Formats: sequence, C-alpha cells, structure tokens
Amino acid sequence: PPEEELKATVLQLRETVLQPKETIGSQREAIRELTGKLSRCESADGKSATGTWKKELGKGKDTMGDLPRDPAQVIDQLSRTMQTLKDRLESLEHQLRANVSYSALPNDLREMLQRRLGDLERQLLSKVAELEDEKSLLHNETSAHRQRTETALNALLERVSELEKGNSAFKSPDEFKVSLPLRTNYLYGKIKKTLPELYAFTVCLWLRSSASPGIGTPFSYAVPGQANEIVLIEWGNNPIELLINDKVAQLPLFISDGKWHHICITWTTRDGMWEAFQDGEKLGTGENLAPWHPIKPGGVLILGQEQDTVGGRFDATQAFVGEMSQFNIWDRVLKAEDIVNIANCSTNMPGNIIPWVDNNV
Repeated sequence: PPEEELKATVLQLRETVLQPKETIGSQREAIRELTGKLSRCESADGKSATGTWKKELGKGKDTMGDLPRDPAQVIDQLSRTMQTLKDRLESLEHQLRANVSYSALPNDLREMLQRRLGDLERQLLSKVAELEDEKSLLHNETSAHRQRTETALNALLERVSELEKGNSAFKSPDEFKVSLPLRTNYLYGKIKKTLPELYAFTVCLWLRSSASPGIGTPFSYAVPGQANEIVLIEWGNNPIELLINDKVAQLPLFISDGKWHHICITWTTRDGMWEAFQDGEKLGTGENLAPWHPIKPGGVLILGQEQDTVGGRFDATQAFVGEMSQFNIWDRVLKAEDIVNIANCSTNMPGNIIPWVDNNV
C-alpha cells in the first residue's frame, strides 16, 4: 500500500542520515582521546617535553607523522565541523519527523506520492459514500420489515378476535364426531334433515379410517325408486367411487392410512361435471356423471352404511369403519379457495343444506 511505501522511504532516508552521525560520533571519541593524551603530556613536564620535541624536530625526525604545528587549532576546526554536521543532522531529522518535506524528495517520487495520496483520498470518499448508502438501505429495509411484521401481527389479532367473537360454533373433528369402530350392519348415523331437489351440490367431511379391504361407505342418500341416488363408497379392493343415480365415477382419493383427511366432492347436473378434493387439493375432475339429472328430494341420508332400500337393508361388508366429522352439504359448487380454507380450518362455513350440528344427527 502507498502508506507502507512512504514509511519504507522515510526509514531508508533516516538510515542514510544516521550513518554519518555514527561516523561523526566515532571521530568525536578519537578527538577526545587525543586531547586527553596531549593534556597529560603537557601537564607531566611541559618544558622537558617541549625541548625533546624541538630536538627531535631539529634532527628531522617527525614522530607524530602529519601532525600540524598547532594541535589546538586542529581540534577547534574539527569541533566546528562536527557542530555543523550535528546541526545539519538535527535539521534533517526534524524534516523527517515532519513526514518528509516534498521539496527534499525527487520529482518522480513526489508525483508518485501525490498520486497515491489522491487515490487513497478518492477510495476513502468512495467507501464513505458506500457506507452511507448501505446505512440508508438498511434503514429502509428495517422500516419495511417492521411494517410487514406489524401488518402480519394485526392480521393475526383480527383473526383471533373473529374466532373469539363469531366462530365460537366451530369445532375440530375430534370435538364432535361419529365413531363406527366395527364393520356391522347395525351401526350408523342418520341425518334428521332431508335434501331438497338439487341441480348442484358440494359435500365435505373429515374422516379417518384404516379399514381393509376398503373403508366402506362414508355416506349414502336413497330416495324412493333409487337407493343409490348419492353414494360415496370404497368396497373391497376397488377404488373409492361416487355414485349418482346409480352412475359411477372413480375418484383418485387415498384415505385409508389411519389419518384425518378432509374430503370434498362437487357435482353439477350441467354435463355431469364433478371434482374431487383431498386436504384442500384438487386431485381429479370429470364429466358425464348422470348429466342433466336433478337430485331428487325427500330421501334418507345415512352415515356409515350403504342403503339397499330407503333407510335400510345394510350390508356389513359395505359398512364404514372409522371416524367422521364436519359433514356438510351445500346446494352449489364451492370455489376452490373456499374448499382450501375449510380444509385449513381457517374459515367456518357450515353447509346451507345440511350443516354439521350434533342435534341434527
């Protein structure tokens, strides 16, 4: 990074400055040593030493090599030079401590540092802008999430209020049910009401069975002259079937696993169209099931047995074994979304023709 390059350059310049400083320090120590020796020589015997030096110099012997004639002058000169170098060194160190003056750097290095500093400044400004944008987005998302959460909570509170106020009559399948634990010809439930003339209907119920082979007959509706006016049956190894006016349609339903399932069957006399729903999902549809035949009124509606005559002659092999609840009949074809809501227990829609009321069975 540019900061590391600048730091390395400063350290290199500092090392370059420290080397002369160390040299000057060693020279200063040598000068001090020479000064001390001269002082000791002068104090020991000034006259004798001076006479000896004169004799030696007169003989032409120079024991001090290139020693100048005035050692004090040489020492003074070295001291002044050393002080000058020290002042320059301190000045240079001051410049380095001030992050290196651009005027002391080469032109190409100054330009490179300026470019790097400019790039760093632009990157910093860009990062700050990005952080500001992220902060703004986060604030918006938090506000939106809070609003969605509050909306969902309000909807739940309204739903709870509706259930507490208006849907107190709604009961789960286990709350009121008809249990037929044995395959007999005498256990059954009878709906006290009868059906009017119908040109369309929807039958929905909850049931649970694991009987084999076949669960039997969940319900049957017989009228004078036609015992199989409306029948839902799974007999033996045959698939579950819907009979209308003794005409048959096989339904793609699978309900013999011992679990609660919600079953809905719709039919209209127009072209004999039918639909089959299981747990809110439409699994099959068809037509030409007793087309243009209206359901006859005044018959008997039985839960758990197949009628060979109106209200009687039950066959134990066709009896329903299991539990059922929420048996409702409407005089119209319900919409798919209504059936889904009923299967999810998110709405209470009692049948307008046959509602599931305990005193009606």
